[in-house]
Amino acid sequence: MRRDFPEVMVMDRYVLLVKAPKGADLSGFREEVKALAERHGFKAEVHRCIGLTVDGVIIHNNGVVLIRRKREPFKDFYALPGGFVEYGESVEDALKREMKEETGLDVRILRLVGVYSDPGRDPRGHTVSVAFLCLGEGKLKAGDDAKEVHVFPVDEALKLPLAFDHGRILRDALGVK
Repeated sequence: MRRDFPEVMVMDRYVLLVKAPKGADLSGFREEVKALAERHGFKAEVHRCIGLTVDGVIIHNNGVVLIRRKREPFKDFYALPGGFVEYGESVEDALKREMKEETGLDVRILRLVGVYSDPGRDPRGHTVSVAFLCLGEGKLKAGDDAKEVHVFPVDEALKLPLAFDHGRILRDALGVK
């Protein structure tokens, strides 16, 4: 227990991810989940959740690294490499892991580009992305959610229709309006 708040019970939080159609009525489900948790001595609350992601603008071989997405949404579109932050992971560690998984590159973070939180930025639901500018080292190799990985000259990358709000992130990272 925290000494400054002795009445606060220290607990672990777990999330059961339930994917429901937009606008679905969860009232009956919510009550069933609460009753199930109580039978096991737990407390359950049903809240809509936000996903936390990272995106990387990687400078490598005098260009910008982009992946071609393997899956929907935006299947076959070019995108910045990135993905979801795992529980217990810092955004910096998540960025390094995701960059390695999708591009094969090790990255050195140069700076934070920004936090992108428009609720409509991802058609799968509300995600907030922390974007970084970094330098890539190593050999390119597509993996995980990346069908392909390429290095584009900056001027060409800026003209491509990118997935999500990645065009905005790329422009912000490079200081282009």
